Amino acid sequence: MHIKMDEKELYSISNQIRQLVVEAVYYAKSGHPGGSLSICDILAVLFFKQMKVEPSDAENVNRDRFVLSKGHAAPAYYAALALRGFFDKEELKNLRKIDSFLQGHPSRGKVPGVDMSTGSLGQGLSAANGMALAAKADGKDYRVYCICGDGELQEGQIWEAAMSAAHYRLDNLTLFIDCNGLQIDGKVRDVMNVAPVSDKFKAFGWKVFEVDGHDIAAVDGAVEAAKALKGSPVAIVCNTVKGKGVSFMENQAGWHGAAPDEQQFKTAMEDLKRQGGL
Repeated sequence: MHIKMDEKELYSISNQIRQLVVEAVYYAKSGHPGGSLSICDILAVLFFKQMKVEPSDAENVNRDRFVLSKGHAAPAYYAALALRGFFDKEELKNLRKIDSFLQGHPSRGKVPGVDMSTGSLGQGLSAANGMALAAKADGKDYRVYCICGDGELQEGQIWEAAMSAAHYRLDNLTLFIDCNGLQIDGKVRDVMNVAPVSDKFKAFGWKVFEVDGHDIAAVDGAVEAAKALKGSPVAIVCNTVKGKGVSFMENQAGWHGAAPDEQQFKTAMEDLKRQGGL
């Protein structure tokens, strides 16, 4: 089932996802807020407009698939799933608790709606390739979506998967690259420069769109264009801001994997509530 939300509604959803991310990481006292906040607009477009998924029939063989290759951004993924109705959003306050099904990284079979267990960076695109290949082998028309980070492009397996996806003409596969420019050790360009990202994927035989990853209309338009293309996989290079929406987290590598204290939590929620949402 598709949910056809308009642009204003999708911005509201993405803001709600951000608030839930901050809340979940705060209660957990650990987690990865920076890279979670940078993908919220992408998740809003996918789960609330583009993807064919239905919480009441979560294992439908014809559903669209989603792989969060950058598995440490699980708080945003979980928040999107909760808002979409896969489980009660109150569960997000149990993130990373010993008795919770919401582990630090997504786990298929434990979290309703999760199609692939991820966490070890570089592997998600390979899994997404397998899903897309299976759809073609089985004559199914479902689509496969994957999100990886720009720092993750430093992993060699990503490029093996990129080569394979083009070779097998996986036009039912769309990869979002969250280019927020930062990773745990600092700027991506300083740790191991992966630029130019778009040119690299083009050289591997992909169709590439480059968008502002926080522009709902641009992200949605790129997904629509990807669905219309035949013969090659599509990469949507999303220029984003790590920690998007929270003033003191934006563009700060230190918020890759840190939890806010009580005052920081209050400030973050005030920032986000001013922008609309819950």
